[in-house]
Amino acid sequence: MTIDRRQLLGSAGAGLTLTLPAAARAARGPDYGALPMPAPVDGLRAPLPVGDPSRIGFDQGWLFHEGDIAVPPAATHNETYLRAKAGNAVGAAAIDYDDSDWPLVTLPHDWASFQPFVESANVAQGYRPRGIGWYRRSFHLDPASRGQYCELQFDGIATNATIWVNGSVVAHNWSGYNSIYVDITPFARFGDERNVVAIRVDAEAMEGWWYEGAGLYRHAWLARRAPVSIVTDGVHCDPRAGSGGGWSVPVTVTARSTEAAAVGVRAVARLLDSGGRTVATATTDMATVPPLGQGDLTTTLTIADPALWSVATPTLYTVTVALERDGATVDARSVPVGFRTIRFDADRGFFLNGAPVKLKGVCIHHDHAGVGVALPDALMAWRLERLKELGCNAIRCSHNAPPVAFLDLCDRMGFLVMDENRNFNPSPDYMAQLEWLVRRDRNHPSVILWSVFNEEPMQGTHAGVEMVRRMAAAVKRLDDSRPVTAAMNGAFFNPENVSTVVDVVGFNYYPGDYDKFHALNPTKPMTSSEDTSAFETRGAYQTIPAKNIRSSMDDDAAGWGETHRKGWAEIARRPFVAGGFVWTGFDYHGEPTPHVWPTISSFFGILDLCGFRKTAYDIHRAGWIDDAPVVGLAPHWTWPGREGQPVPILVLSNAERITLRLNGRVVGEAAVDRLMGNSFTVPYAPGTIEVIASIGGREVARAGHETAGPPVALRLTPARRAMAGDGEDVQPVTIDAIDARGRHVPTANLPTRFVVTGATIIGVGNGDPNSHESEKGDSATSGARSLFNGLAQVIVQADAGGRGRITLRATAPGLRPAALMIDRVAATPRAQVAPLAATRTIDDWRRSPLLAARPDASLAPAENDNNSWAFVHSGTATPAEAQAGWQVYRASVTPVRVIAAKGGRIAFAAVAGRAELWVDGRKLADKAGAAVGPITAALPAGAGPRAIVLIVAPEPGRPSGIVGPVTISAG
Repeated sequence: MTIDRRQLLGSAGAGLTLTLPAAARAARGPDYGALPMPAPVDGLRAPLPVGDPSRIGFDQGWLFHEGDIAVPPAATHNETYLRAKAGNAVGAAAIDYDDSDWPLVTLPHDWASFQPFVESANVAQGYRPRGIGWYRRSFHLDPASRGQYCELQFDGIATNATIWVNGSVVAHNWSGYNSIYVDITPFARFGDERNVVAIRVDAEAMEGWWYEGAGLYRHAWLARRAPVSIVTDGVHCDPRAGSGGGWSVPVTVTARSTEAAAVGVRAVARLLDSGGRTVATATTDMATVPPLGQGDLTTTLTIADPALWSVATPTLYTVTVALERDGATVDARSVPVGFRTIRFDADRGFFLNGAPVKLKGVCIHHDHAGVGVALPDALMAWRLERLKELGCNAIRCSHNAPPVAFLDLCDRMGFLVMDENRNFNPSPDYMAQLEWLVRRDRNHPSVILWSVFNEEPMQGTHAGVEMVRRMAAAVKRLDDSRPVTAAMNGAFFNPENVSTVVDVVGFNYYPGDYDKFHALNPTKPMTSSEDTSAFETRGAYQTIPAKNIRSSMDDDAAGWGETHRKGWAEIARRPFVAGGFVWTGFDYHGEPTPHVWPTISSFFGILDLCGFRKTAYDIHRAGWIDDAPVVGLAPHWTWPGREGQPVPILVLSNAERITLRLNGRVVGEAAVDRLMGNSFTVPYAPGTIEVIASIGGREVARAGHETAGPPVALRLTPARRAMAGDGEDVQPVTIDAIDARGRHVPTANLPTRFVVTGATIIGVGNGDPNSHESEKGDSATSGARSLFNGLAQVIVQADAGGRGRITLRATAPGLRPAALMIDRVAATPRAQVAPLAATRTIDDWRRSPLLAARPDASLAPAENDNNSWAFVHSGTATPAEAQAGWQVYRASVTPVRVIAAKGGRIAFAAVAGRAELWVDGRKLADKAGAAVGPITAALPAGAGPRAIVLIVAPEPGRPSGIVGPVTISAG
């Protein structure tokens, strides 16, 4: 069975169906030594639908070179002159630059994630060298695209980038977090002529103090549209609630034209419900779009009683827009929207659809073990599922614009998002980044706040106030429906400070100032934009500073922060604080606080680098989940050699009472302290420790740990049992060790190896912030990673082979191996622009006069003879001759390196007349007939210039010669 993406994902309005583990909806059952991860679920993870049908993927076929490529200085006046001209880029930006031996990569691609950890490299960037890199890609444009608007789109490039198309600079970009939209219409070539994109990426430039990665780390696209079309991010359709009931969806469509004369167009908008049924239609007036200009078209859709979007039921509708010219649709967009109201109240916090909702949020960076910042869409979805399970309802995108697929997922899964700007600066370059962010994201129902900065030293100055005023005004011009905030870390009480010019004040830490600020500013809404900063090493329960290990018993926090329990308690007890955003949801590479080398990542996460749970996970489940019973306890119960010694126990629950038992005997009871948890000390004895949670005297949940024996075997646990065989779907697989009774061994720290078929390994990890093991496999199908406190992770990407089976095998010295089989379901791959193989065209030839006798292949004009042999171009026929004879066509070409080393193929697409092909004095092929036809031959390996000779016998009275393109290609 073949599954189309639309079957996997439904319409844009229906959204993405997610099968969440039971922990997201009900009590987590006892594990008693089982693997501390959700059970695998059936289902597929495929890329999200694209709402712009004019664009297709541009992720495949990229060639990459690590390091800069120096261009020798121009030596002559003529060379200097030519370098100053359009289309004449030199070096790696040149059209004919030899990139044939560059490795092939697929986007998203983060070259820094392949680097070793180096102590002399930047500590904030996780001790990984970044440097400079080059990307190149060649492609054809169908002749039918001639006259269309053509645009390249890059969702994110880390960091500073210069982009060339066909030898001309088309864009510079100064941030690693905004998208780049490049109009390549004036530079495009069509038909057999190839187009070449070259990108130089300077990742030495840093915008943050965390791991930022390097390269083309988000998706790329090619859009081909009608001459009059809708601009990228050119539909604004965020719903509004009416004051007297009912809803409207104001629709603004921005159209552009590449025509030479003004063109009249109109737009037809439709509102589709979650089932795909049209529930409203509206049409704009006719509008005139000037030549090479833009114009806006407006209308309004109305609906009386739509289903509302909320955290619990994120119902999405879809606005479709068709741009019409002379009655025919020339362009279209599809935009998911949600009907919801948001309000921040100075006394009662945040309201969603008129009801109070406490923001139970996390801050996250956008990296993951094994892949760096090059997160596939499916891995982003998996990470969001982990957050949903622990009761998280809000995410702060710290401190930059997220991938658009991330917000699409938040819309579909029911997260509230603080969308954050990276660079605090109202100057034109940086204001453009802020305006791009708002234009791109203003239709997402998940977005509830625009944050213009994070922790800026100028926040308490007149200059800072003026900067925020200008940036907030720019936001409001583009979107007046959401408040503007700024994440302040002090200066709240300065005579001049930015809290006076934002709608909602963001507190980074300073919980001791919550009450004072509220008392002095009783009409100003506020939220914690960042809090906690507690340290935990997953699976470790004692702080050992000499080994850079921090206890996971929630008793260790940064001097400016609080433990997870105290941080949330400060927020939960104050209704006027809208909520909080824990620093952080996941550990992240870089900023290794409180330790430095050999530590390479943070300790802040509720979950570790791999998304494995720490004790903080149960702390927040107990504090955040209201609609299902929760109970958890720490630590594990495998402590050989500590018999009789006291072990601190932390129980987390949202029930009324808990009972703690060891081997069936009650060792503790208490009324639940939901915010701070319940602490006990129990002498260690092997066996089972369990906690029973009750409400009204009735058991509602229990959890426990059982003492594990020595490890005897490995186990593999997938996130899903089925994957789409499209070359894009990914999932993490957990590796752990088990004892003779199948119990998870939380103390296992041993090397493992693994091999996969039917898929590719794109990354490995184990959550150890001090590990310097490679985060990549040894090859595309094999690798190694040590278990860290019982766990490791391998991320597999399904092959594009359609229906089949993925097999993963894991081994460890002295243990039974493990094998896992995952169904690979046939799925329609996302459409991609076809890449071109390594080629070299032969365009320019010298042609001899007509010769009466068959010439020798060595015949050539003298070196300084520019007159007796004609200069001709491939594809240009030689005029007919009245009499028979022979003509020699001669060219010199240096094949690209890979062909020079391994040989290749030379192909004449069309030759008129009988012909012989000679290369370096050796005859390779004959064409016996006079009719137009091809000639192809294997080209032997050989370095340096190659002498290509075609001897043609024209048919009298008919044009002859090389009437089509000539290429030399690999293979």
